[in-house]
Amino acid sequence: MDLKGQLLDWIEQDRDELIGFLCNFVRAKSPNPPGDTTEAVKVITTFLNKKGAPFRLIDPQPTMANVVGTFEGSAPGRHLVLNGHIDVFPVDESEEWAQGPWSGAIADGKIWGRGIADMKCGTSASIFTYCYLHRLRDRLKGKLTLTAVSDEETFGPWGARYLMEHHREEVLGDCCLNGEPSGPVTLRFGEKGPLWIKFTVRTPGAHGSYTHLSPSATKIAAKLIHDLEEVTEIPTPGTPDIERALSEGVEAIERALGQGASKTLQRVTLNIGVIHGGLKVNMIPGLCEFEADFRLPVGYTKEHILPKIKEIAARYPEVTMEEINYSEAKACDPFGEMAQIIQQNVQDLRGFKPTPIISMGGSDARLWRQRGVPAYIYGPYPYGMGQKDEHVDIEDFLHVVRTHVLSAFDYLSRS
Repeated sequence: MDLKGQLLDWIEQDRDELIGFLCNFVRAKSPNPPGDTTEAVKVITTFLNKKGAPFRLIDPQPTMANVVGTFEGSAPGRHLVLNGHIDVFPVDESEEWAQGPWSGAIADGKIWGRGIADMKCGTSASIFTYCYLHRLRDRLKGKLTLTAVSDEETFGPWGARYLMEHHREEVLGDCCLNGEPSGPVTLRFGEKGPLWIKFTVRTPGAHGSYTHLSPSATKIAAKLIHDLEEVTEIPTPGTPDIERALSEGVEAIERALGQGASKTLQRVTLNIGVIHGGLKVNMIPGLCEFEADFRLPVGYTKEHILPKIKEIAARYPEVTMEEINYSEAKACDPFGEMAQIIQQNVQDLRGFKPTPIISMGGSDARLWRQRGVPAYIYGPYPYGMGQKDEHVDIEDFLHVVRTHVLSAFDYLSRS
């Protein structure tokens, strides 16, 4: 039997083990914030120990350890890095789920629970890929590294960013494969860049009936939020390869990301994610704070929009602003080698080729792209991501595993 056929046979034989692992992984709570992934890390390390796959923990923050493993093939070659995160969004306990958010329940052909799509399904695919290829390491070239990190959801400092800053030679590699939710019909080669800014409005404040004594901080904030929409009208550039990929992928983009997504990918967007102001209904607020999330398309940096943001804020002398997070939008070649490998494997497995698109949300894959390393995302549909009733179809999960295993094998089998 050929080796790819052997890999597919192993996956089929391990079907119950794969499903059971993912259910247990979901049951191991790892919301961030607060950011304690200890239970979920133990699920991974117990499994890796059982399979005899090498790893170590890198834990600058003890409650948020990163699981990093590396092995080499029998001949020199390229270095492929598998990346996924362990932490997940927190749960609004007031929401009623069809299945419990930490149940890892199987129902209607799906696995349910917080973080199943984002991204314990994809991280599981990385873990199984690492273990299966370790069994075939004498038939591979180069090196394979697993990075299962614990601090992605808040763009925090203890996960992939820490590894890049302190263990770059170990984790950078020549290519990165990630299983963030994308939908089997799409393949992500880039993502928009977040610019988060906190705006603070301060006025004297007064009794609610004494409107002649002080402007309202919340009213000023409301006007400022309205005016900030002007930033979304700034024309954005593009590159021929990216424009070609997005133009050819409109149908897949709309299917994977929702109606209107193809246009959203190519423009600056604004979301006001947090707002706080006022103490009592009959008091004029003297303080209002809000946090704005600007998302920039590939080809745009914060320098393109900051002058406009500052000009708008300057219309209101009561306002100060502070940048709280920024990550540059980056893309790799939408038609690069790993993209073609993934497309061919999906064609062989499912009869279609996933369309290269750009992500609207952020991922750790950006850290590789920002350092010139191609990084591709192929994962399940984002059903319920960040909402109640998050779930993944079991067959989609198994398909993602097959695709990652075969694609990693192909990459490390070539000269």
